[in-house]
Order: sequence, then structure tokens, then C-alpha cells
Amino acid sequence: MKTNTFPRMHASLYVSNLAATINFYTAFFGKPADKIKSGYAKYILEEPSLIISFIENPERVQANFGHFGFQVATKEALEKRLEIAKNYNLIDRVETGTACCYAVQDKFWVNDPDNVQWEVYYFHEDAEFNDPKYELSDTSACCLPAEEKETNIATSDCTSDCACN
Repeated sequence: MKTNTFPRMHASLYVSNLAATINFYTAFFGKPADKIKSGYAKYILEEPSLIISFIENPERVQANFGHFGFQVATKEALEKRLEIAKNYNLIDRVETGTACCYAVQDKFWVNDPDNVQWEVYYFHEDAEFNDPKYELSDTSACCLPAEEKETNIATSDCTSDCACN
């Protein structure tokens, strides 16, 4: 029996290749799309409570908007989702005990076929500090794709895992 949790977040993304997107999100969400039409797919998720749709329109795909993510309730839930993502070779990176955005978290990251970042994290506790790798004078430079990082932040100590929720 489905129980809908309201309000639910809805997001819609433009994608460059709908078939690749469906393959990725079916693995990442652990369920098939609820609706697939010409140039369109939609997933209705209970956990997290989210409706997300994808519209194939390569000209409108935009990079570097930030990232999506969701918090899980337990470390066990994080480990379960991490194991599933590993089985599908979706993992970009794993961070354990990271002090990011003034919170201690365990998390992992995946990137969809259009390089949209997703963070799945377990929140341990608030923190009074950020890891120094997140303390940059120009934090917008931190989340650039790797090829842009080399030219735009050559004088920075930023590492490839600079991102926070």
C-alpha cells in the first residue's frame, strides 16, 4: 500500500539522452520509471518523497547549477544505498566524517549522464567549523567540472571533492 507524503518536491530536468538517463536513474533510484513517453520520463518516489521528470532537450541542458541530494535517516540506510550504487558502478566519491556546511556527515556522490551531481548523506551532528577544503574565498570555483578547475583555481587549495549541501 502506497502512502503519499505531502508536500512532495517536484523537479524537472532537461537531458541530452533520455535512454541513458532512464538507465542511470532506474539503477540509482532502484525502480523503473513510472511513466515513459516520447522524449519524457517520470519517477515518483516515496523515499525520498520526490517526483522528478526528465525532458529530452539537449539544447537546454545546463551544467554547474549546484547539486541535488537527500538525507537518509540512519547509517545503515546510507550503507544500503551505497552498496546498491557501487553494484551499478555509479559512485563518484565517498566522504566519511566530513565537516561540510557546518555539519558532520557521511556521504557519497554520483553523477548522472549529464553530470548532474547527487549527494546521499547521513547527518551526524552540527559542527562549528567547515573542513578547510571548503573554506575558500571564492567558493563558486569549488564546484566547477575538473577541466575548468585547472584553469580557474590554480592558486586555490580546492580538491576535487569540494561540494556541500
